[in-house]
Amino acid sequence: MEKKNIRIVFMGTPEFAVESLKHLVEGGYNVVGVITMPDKPAGRGHKIQFSSVKEYAISQGLPLLQPEKLKDETFLTELKAWNADLQIVVAFRMLPEVVWDMPRLGTFNLHASLLPQYRGAAPINWAIINGDKETGATTFFLTHEIDTGKIIMQKRIPIADNDNAGTVHDRLMVMGASMVTETVDAILDGRVSPVDQESVNVNEPLRPAPKIFKETCRIDWNKSAKDIFNFIRGLSPYPAAWCEWEAPDQTVYTVKIFETEVINTTNGKPGTLYTDGKKYIEISCGNGGLRLKVLQLPGKKRLSAEELLRGFSLTEDFICR
Repeated sequence: MEKKNIRIVFMGTPEFAVESLKHLVEGGYNVVGVITMPDKPAGRGHKIQFSSVKEYAISQGLPLLQPEKLKDETFLTELKAWNADLQIVVAFRMLPEVVWDMPRLGTFNLHASLLPQYRGAAPINWAIINGDKETGATTFFLTHEIDTGKIIMQKRIPIADNDNAGTVHDRLMVMGASMVTETVDAILDGRVSPVDQESVNVNEPLRPAPKIFKETCRIDWNKSAKDIFNFIRGLSPYPAAWCEWEAPDQTVYTVKIFETEVINTTNGKPGTLYTDGKKYIEISCGNGGLRLKVLQLPGKKRLSAEELLRGFSLTEDFICR
């Protein structure tokens, strides 16, 4: 079968998934339908917001479904009517067997880690938080347990000390999109030899990649400067690591921190804040310290430390926690 004849259904929601869908459409593959999350209100005005995948699908005139429940009979009937040969999932949600088992060629997923490492919702963030020097992406066939199916293809990329979740996300997004079309081609050509994840040689304990919540992002200044440095860049630019500053008048500011530099000059109690009020902000950690380079006060935009200090009277009397 040629790529223009294979009937593909694509499932995805965020920007990460759009690049893969775009590669399929622009590569001449026959995408007969797209499935994405239902629209939801967002922002202070609670305006209805379309997913990135929906916006692209509409721009290309692709048929679209947005089921609330993936076992809903009406949805299953509509999905079956598309008569897909193959389904592709990129950053969507867990599928029931009745969905992933529907196409004759199966359903494969693109996951932003080197499986079996970092199964879960936030693989990019956790790889950087844990200080990994390498990550990658995996295509694999879906099965009952999440992120456990047989591996089709893997590719690796390095993680540099100046990388954050945003830069790694963008590189994996582009690389992953090429992997999606390469995986489709391999399936069409009969060149796929899926590998059980249990047979993959992993030289260290498996680490999970659970969903990240606001409280997950709170900085613990008792940890080492290097660990907090990795924690901050693993959550930058989104959802962002944060801490609280309490002013002498007991006003509390929730501060998001996006970029730091490890220093060895601070030796105070963890959370002790040092500043000249003009150029720099430094905070002691459990071992060493951090110089804050990019941060954000509530209701304000992201600023360098020097820019923030021009408009905010920060003193060493503030308590950082």
